[in-house]
Amino acid sequence: MTHAQKQERNGWLFVSPWVVGFIGFLAYPVVASLYYSFCDYSVLKKPVFTGFDNFIQLAHDEVFWTSLKNTAYFSVFFLPLSLIVTLGLAMLLNAKVRGMAFYRTIFYLPSLVPMVATAVLFLWVFNAEHGLVNGLFASVGINGPGWLTDPAWTKFTIILLSLWGAGNTMIIYLAGLQEVPQSLYEAAEIDGARAWQKTKAVTLPMISPVILFNMVMGIIGAIQMFTAPFIMFPSGTPAHSTYFFAAYLYDSAFRFHNMGYACAMGWIMFVLILVLTLLSMRLSEKHVYYGGS
Repeated sequence: MTHAQKQERNGWLFVSPWVVGFIGFLAYPVVASLYYSFCDYSVLKKPVFTGFDNFIQLAHDEVFWTSLKNTAYFSVFFLPLSLIVTLGLAMLLNAKVRGMAFYRTIFYLPSLVPMVATAVLFLWVFNAEHGLVNGLFASVGINGPGWLTDPAWTKFTIILLSLWGAGNTMIIYLAGLQEVPQSLYEAAEIDGARAWQKTKAVTLPMISPVILFNMVMGIIGAIQMFTAPFIMFPSGTPAHSTYFFAAYLYDSAFRFHNMGYACAMGWIMFVLILVLTLLSMRLSEKHVYYGGS
């Protein structure tokens, strides 16, 4: 064996753990899930190829469309609210005032709490009879809504919970804001720009790649929303108002043992995320500024 062949062999030996992991835990599951999406597969029995039956059944499944509408509703309201709240907080926390490290820590802490614990906490905070929020409303003579029992308010409760734990997004915006050259603000001040004009002409264009990144991550996270509704509203109660796409996928696979159906839903989720991500990238081409471009 030549020296070059030994080097090649040693190289493959070094990367073999990653190759085995990639094939066994990523490549094979992806290919298998694509095949199972065209099968009647209950895990306990061998898969039976049925063609497009799972996708045809999904097209006529009212629960599937309900879960899709709930997910779309959450995404449409959560994404812009998340952008406004997290960017606004990041801009406030970028100010040069005494004790800023303390304030940054306080606003970031909620994102460190596991989602399960946060969901359990919010079950008490938004309890209609004994919860903290309705208790505050009652103290000023206002009857609070049924945050956890009224279908008109349940999705809004999940949106508030998601905003509560958006500290990771806020930190990313804060890092982007700190990279904006101070000289640009000084030049804008010389030209007579006010605070909003500096934000519009300097801040937003300079952090536009960060905004795009957080928007794409927000789309992925919104479509995959699962933990909070699963803990707070079992089976999408009340009236399937909180039955999200990921929850129905989970139930199809592990409650109803219809793995083929769940795989079909998984690939629909993948296509949705891919299309929305590509659309976001395409629509943002003229609005995202990269340094040096």
